[in-house]
Amino acid sequence: MWPRQALKYDSLTFSIDSRLLRADQNEQGGISMSEPVASQASKPLLAPIVPATARGKATRRRLLIAAEQEFGDKGFHGSSVNSITSRADVGQGTFYLYFHSKEEIFSTLVREIGHEMRKQIAVSMNAEPQPEASLRAGVQAFLNFAQKHPGLFRIVEESQFVDEPAHRDYYEHLGSGYQVAVDAAQASGAIPSGNAEVRTWAIIGATHFLGLRYCLWQGRLPTQDVMDEALRFFTQGLGLRKA
Repeated sequence: MWPRQALKYDSLTFSIDSRLLRADQNEQGGISMSEPVASQASKPLLAPIVPATARGKATRRRLLIAAEQEFGDKGFHGSSVNSITSRADVGQGTFYLYFHSKEEIFSTLVREIGHEMRKQIAVSMNAEPQPEASLRAGVQAFLNFAQKHPGLFRIVEESQFVDEPAHRDYYEHLGSGYQVAVDAAQASGAIPSGNAEVRTWAIIGATHFLGLRYCLWQGRLPTQDVMDEALRFFTQGLGLRKA
């Protein structure tokens, strides 16, 4: 049996066994994976503006979508508050009802991209009961997200020069989720004992560059044979035992 560990993700708790993250509603305890507002080092000087109405939340979302497109296309320095509001089709004054500056919406976008991506990875892994299928589902979910959000790589990589703590948070939150699963897999004997941290970052690095090579540079998802080869690399490298 795989040991079960609870991993909170916002309102859901994912119980980790050696194979996947299982979603259990309202389970108590475990390791929190909920998204922080910001790390201490990147905490904004002004409190975030939280919309109180559904209409306000929808407008804020439009601004974030427009910002993702602007920053993804032009980069941080090539974009402006005016270009973001023009793309969102709202007045420039409306921007300041939701964000204090271009820097704030950029940092918020980095955190929310990471938040949504990790959620989709976890949900996809939850759907597969076998270790290899769960791993494939997680890699595929990342690549699907990268394909849907082509500005992802540019925004996240540029964030190291705009808000370095937010850049590190993006990767460290991603790594912490994977490492819980790797730790549990090792404890259960599904993979041989080893350095879970090193294995976690190797998986993240390889998956990141698959997304860069295919989703960003070629504008398409990897073919089935590419995915099969990548999964052989992961499973053989980890020494994953068949269930």
